[in-house]
Amino acid sequence: MSVIIFADQAQGKIKKVAFEAIRYGAKVAQQSGSTATALVLGEVDAAELSALGNYGAIKVLHVADSRLNEVEGSVYTKIITAAAEQENAEVIIFPHNFDGRAIAPRVAARLKAGFVSGAISLPDATNGFIVKKSVFSGKAFANINITAAKKVIAVMPNTFPLEKTDAVAPVTPFSPPINDADFKVKVSRVETVSGEIPLTEAEIVVSGGRGLKGPENWALVEDLAKALGAATACSRPVADSGWRPHHEHVGQTGLTVRPNLYIAIGISGAIQHLAGVNGSKVIVVINKDAEAPFFKAADYGIVGDAFEVVPKLTAAVKQLKG
Repeated sequence: MSVIIFADQAQGKIKKVAFEAIRYGAKVAQQSGSTATALVLGEVDAAELSALGNYGAIKVLHVADSRLNEVEGSVYTKIITAAAEQENAEVIIFPHNFDGRAIAPRVAARLKAGFVSGAISLPDATNGFIVKKSVFSGKAFANINITAAKKVIAVMPNTFPLEKTDAVAPVTPFSPPINDADFKVKVSRVETVSGEIPLTEAEIVVSGGRGLKGPENWALVEDLAKALGAATACSRPVADSGWRPHHEHVGQTGLTVRPNLYIAIGISGAIQHLAGVNGSKVIVVINKDAEAPFFKAADYGIVGDAFEVVPKLTAAVKQLKG
């Protein structure tokens, strides 16, 4: 059972979610006694490509075409499908991020494959091919048996720990059947957020809500995040009020995050917010309202005024780190 993994990249750098997907794909291949091949589209440094072997890829297919530096779903679908057919791949793995959600369903339809999005476990092949995922905003789990000959799986970020080795993978150029007519979307401008840890890849997230009373107090969140090496996030009311940009909004209508540690400051914990963060491994809630719903979902809770608690917590983290 050959396995292909779509290794997502941005600005010539392989994303962390791609390493996680490769590690997952390598374990799937190991289960079936086959091999894992990573597929990279766009211009990427050669050292980055061969280093994909560190995470279990036996071979790397690379389409070094500058037109692919920006994601276009239809073109990516055509290339990934062609690569899967060339490698006779029965399993195709994607990260369950923005790009994966845009491309994986198309590839599954093109290949007439079974599809599971947001996988949180390795397939159980003892009696079929069963993949576990969370459903109903994380309130339950579903075990889905893929019976189709070909299988497409999108892996939930920050679910599977990275295991790095010293292995390297040979890089093979791949020439897909594409031409200029396939590119129907022209990207005129790209605006990126720089100098921050991407929320969907962050292992620690510090988030703030309306309990901070105004944007002028956001330094409480930023100082703690800086001390922890964390990303910052916010609740929807904060983003809607213009205190913070919408790309920091986590929740049912915003980003879904699954960090190792999620710290919520001044957030009541409405069900819409919980839907975007309840996959976090550890949740810490700081709120002066002892009846805040978030405490029911928290692993640890501090009932207290954020303006008193957070500076002391930040100072303690700095002292611990020296």
